[in-house]
Amino acid sequence: MYLVTTPPLLRRLYPASLVWNMPRTEQTIYLTFDDGPIPEITPWVLETLEEYDARATFFCIGDNVRKHPSIYERILEKGHAVGNHTFNHLNGWKTPDAAYLENIRQCAGLVESNLFRPPYGRIRRSQIRKLRHLGPETTQIIMWDVLSGDFDRKLSPEGCLRNVTKHAGNGSIVVFHDSLKAERRLRYTLPRALQFWKEKNFQFKNLTF
Repeated sequence: MYLVTTPPLLRRLYPASLVWNMPRTEQTIYLTFDDGPIPEITPWVLETLEEYDARATFFCIGDNVRKHPSIYERILEKGHAVGNHTFNHLNGWKTPDAAYLENIRQCAGLVESNLFRPPYGRIRRSQIRKLRHLGPETTQIIMWDVLSGDFDRKLSPEGCLRNVTKHAGNGSIVVFHDSLKAERRLRYTLPRALQFWKEKNFQFKNLTF
């Protein structure tokens, strides 16, 4: 089970330092892609974003960067931002703090960024406290306010498209996945959502702090 939109009550359970959305004053959507890079889908995502002059933020798994460094470099060359998504896609609720932080450090050796997104959105308060000052810069923990559901094999591509076009608005951080599990729904949804938002005069920017 997952929530397409993040309710205010859930946000209040976490420290205020976590980022759930960007300022609502600008007509801008912040697209994010988790779990790549992989050769089967990430290059297509980059091409599709380029067609719409869209910038995005890719939260990369360190082991995938190790396996596919040329695709990772293409993400950077196209002007997108990157973030740390752990080296092995660890669930913070199920991982001791020391092992979790070490896995993040391992990813940081390949992904230079002050942005971090916890896989599954699951991270302990103790991990948040320790992570904030893990590197030379303050780490920004990026969550979201719209979850596409593209990873859900029971969700139709049309349903995935409705999830994002119905709920995303000014300042929304929208989660997609450049992964094999999400591929069918992502290939349907991404170009159609970009066209929908473009017709409504939205901009697409990457996350910077």
